Amino acid sequence: MEIRSTDQSDFRRVYNECYALLMKICYHIVYNIDIAQDLVQEAFERFYMKNMSFPSDEDAKYWLIRVSKNLALNHVRKNKREINMVEKVKQMPTSSSYVVDGVKELADKETIKEVRAAIEMLPDNLKMVITLKEYGDLDYKAIGKILGISESNVKVRVHRARKKLEELLTKEDGYVY
Repeated sequence: MEIRSTDQSDFRRVYNECYALLMKICYHIVYNIDIAQDLVQEAFERFYMKNMSFPSDEDAKYWLIRVSKNLALNHVRKNKREINMVEKVKQMPTSSSYVVDGVKELADKETIKEVRAAIEMLPDNLKMVITLKEYGDLDYKAIGKILGISESNVKVRVHRARKKLEELLTKEDGYVY
């Protein structure tokens, strides 16, 4: 069933199907919900403005994922220093950190911060597959199609990314689990 990006019902169907996934992917690249929303909005604007046809919903979804991913990566490259400053400000303790569950909340924030830092240390090819796999909940075949690599190459990269993350995270703690 052909999908036309300018057809109102096709656009609405693709939007409803893909919005949450695109938000997850963009958010886990830029780590800022407002920027992620802007990037997803821009991806859908491009989708509409290109007046393209796709053989299926899946092809339209993969196109949108590629565009969103590239927009997010470009944003990170252009605004690396600014994003780092925003993240530092976000990590500052707030009054909500002092609630009864404050210790757990702080530990969770530290863990998230450590995982994000470890992911940032990965080479781009490993960082992208782990982001699409873990945060985008995509299967190997879909990731391969998005990145233009074989499914077996995706599996190898995901495995390498996980091993490298394990090394980075256990090295920082000073002991191996």
